[in-house]
Amino acid sequence: MSGLVEISDPDDPRLADYRDLRDVELRKSLEAEHGLFLAEGEKVVRRAVEAGHEARSFLMAPRWLDGLDDVLARSAAPCYVLSEALIGQVTGFHVHRGALASLRRRPLPTVDDVLDGARSVLVLEDLVDHTNVGAVFRSGAALGFDAVLLSPRCADPLYRRSIKVGMGAVFSTPWTRLPDWYDALPDLARRGWTTVALTLGPDSVPIEEAVAGVDRLALVLGSEGHGLSSRWETSADRRAVIPMAAGIDSLNVAAASAVACYAAARR
Repeated sequence: MSGLVEISDPDDPRLADYRDLRDVELRKSLEAEHGLFLAEGEKVVRRAVEAGHEARSFLMAPRWLDGLDDVLARSAAPCYVLSEALIGQVTGFHVHRGALASLRRRPLPTVDDVLDGARSVLVLEDLVDHTNVGAVFRSGAALGFDAVLLSPRCADPLYRRSIKVGMGAVFSTPWTRLPDWYDALPDLARRGWTTVALTLGPDSVPIEEAVAGVDRLALVLGSEGHGLSSRWETSADRRAVIPMAAGIDSLNVAAASAVACYAAARR
């Protein structure tokens, strides 16, 4: 059972995992170095632990202890109990959901393992915004996509903000990083997948038409602003567009993923 440890000093070294959560670059290097990630909020913490991730520690305000008492009872990790004001000093912002957990990262599965038994997958190229990555995971999970593949430079789906926006979908959706960016889409085609890239290219067809009749669908989404690289756009089997009105040519990648996933789920 997790032991409760009351702490009154925001500089206590045992709180190192939770410091400066708004500093994205610092957090990326710290979390990579120590092989950890953070979950925020009662539901997300619960989903992370129930998905089998081992907790290094928990950080909670007193009012959140009862709601997570069953999770704490199953863990040997310490639970640091601080006032909400002290938690804000440690993390750098007001954690209004009051509960955090530091958890150990697991080795990423292989592409073969992630694709095993799947019929619909999302493939993300170089998204830089963690919020968008979390939203895409959430849309995919909600609309029946089985897995997510990330380009080597795509933002981390286990970053705290990604997890929070995605409501923990990263814990229920198999995912991994593609080992080879250049031939990623041709490799999927060789594996029997039809790659459909969302793009404003001149030969793009409406998304409903592009996914019609596709059995194993890999829906490909590009980065914010620039969209897909020319390599991924041209190496995809098909190119698709979401028809727009009122002079708007495209949607934010998170919104586009939801529309495209809905269309794909109805194919």
